[in-house]
Amino acid sequence: SAGMEKVNFSGGEPFLQDRGEYLGRLVRFCKQELGLPSVSIVSNGSLIRERWFVKYGQYLDILAISCDSFNEDVNVLIGRGQGRLNHVENLRKLRRWCREYRVAFKINSVINRFNVDEDMRAHIQELNPVRWKVFQCLLIDGENAGDGALREAERFVISKEEFQGFLDRHREVPCLVPECNDKMKDSYLILDEYMRFLNCREGRKDPSRSILDVGVQEAIKFSGFDEATFLKRGGKYAWSKADLQLDW
Repeated sequence: SAGMEKVNFSGGEPFLQDRGEYLGRLVRFCKQELGLPSVSIVSNGSLIRERWFVKYGQYLDILAISCDSFNEDVNVLIGRGQGRLNHVENLRKLRRWCREYRVAFKINSVINRFNVDEDMRAHIQELNPVRWKVFQCLLIDGENAGDGALREAERFVISKEEFQGFLDRHREVPCLVPECNDKMKDSYLILDEYMRFLNCREGRKDPSRSILDVGVQEAIKFSGFDEATFLKRGGKYAWSKADLQLDW
């Protein structure tokens, strides 16, 4: 009722609980009950099974798979290693399922110290996602940097110039959507598990009061969201699979 048009479920890994059954019910609720134009998920893809698409694929507009490298050794180095599961082969399988069950396929890549020199053009063109979101590695105090952080990401950080070099190498890829640090931290509306907006403007995730307690209009004042930056980075696009008019 406050005007939400799109919801994106991300993590952590959103398929962890019950192999995605709880997530599937959320996706179905957002489409059937809330009638949202766009429902999407960001996942590493390791826990997704075809039976999930059979049951819930019709309610999902976009599945974004995190893929930071097409080199398995680099994936292990970054922390994307999935044991005996080959990340790249799994990506191809998920791409095939998205096509079969009519879900728009997207790839997210975080560019960092270990993949900044990689050439991903051939792989991206083969997979042909509707969007390839390319992020510059971003430090968030308390999350991946600073005291009490869950993980330390300082060794992954690259400069703006290095990030631009990666973008220049891939500029011919038509689905490329770049996002530097300056665009990222002010242009997202992020809700945590307590339904609090997370403000990233000061380099950390400062929570608002919960929308369950004070409502959307009051809580969003403390979200740090900059609508102009959101629009400038291309945050508004054809995000419903009905509008994408894909050649399945």
